[in-house]
Amino acid sequence: MPFVLILTGASTGIGASIASIYLSRPDTCLVAVARSEDKLQELVETYGSDRVAFVAGSVSEDQVIRQSVELAVSKFGRVDSVIANAGVLDPVQTIDNADIDAWKQAFDVNFFSVVNLAKYVIPELRKTRGSFIGVSSGASVGATNGWGCYGATKAALNHLVLTIAEQEASSQVTSLSVAPGVVDTSMQLDIREKHKSAMKPESHRRFTKLHEEQKLLHPDVPATVYVNLALNGWDSTINGKYLRYNDAALASYI
Repeated sequence: MPFVLILTGASTGIGASIASIYLSRPDTCLVAVARSEDKLQELVETYGSDRVAFVAGSVSEDQVIRQSVELAVSKFGRVDSVIANAGVLDPVQTIDNADIDAWKQAFDVNFFSVVNLAKYVIPELRKTRGSFIGVSSGASVGATNGWGCYGATKAALNHLVLTIAEQEASSQVTSLSVAPGVVDTSMQLDIREKHKSAMKPESHRRFTKLHEEQKLLHPDVPATVYVNLALNGWDSTINGKYLRYNDAALASYI
């Protein structure tokens, strides 16, 4: 029986790497969710419609999330794991300049969409004793000037994952929140080129220096960890926790 994964933010960056690494494994099926329909269609053309299905749209929309779970069940018969990867960095701004509507939009994508996904998928994960993985960030536990909104959404995600672990202890649905490190994606490009004015010079310089010194992680590095976690699961000693991709507890997943 194939392993069935739902992946949000599947078309670019870490999500695209997760999709390709995951689908390179035999006996895997994927429901991919993202706004870029052309990229999702490429996954179908590459790996086949018998293994890949997709829902194109924003994860902030209820119907997109609901349809992703319904599609996994109707096409593949089950859901074994979820990787909630979709996320946005914007708005990057100081608190005294906060655009509250923009903050609400970010919470819709980064947090409330994940709550909604958990709402719809937990009943299916109970059937398979499956797993729920949230893609977090170091910003959830450390402050960077201008990143208040992003950090808050990821801190909320960490607590949601902890709550799922506590709630589902008897059903054996597991959950984990994992930060991917500083990865060479379009988000890093925005940090270097778009958000300099809202960040302290030393913070901005840290990211530009990582790029200049070619120390940004390739997306495949954390993506491998997420895929191995989804496929292999984890034990009770780390269930519900927030960890970095390179935490000692995850050494066997790299």
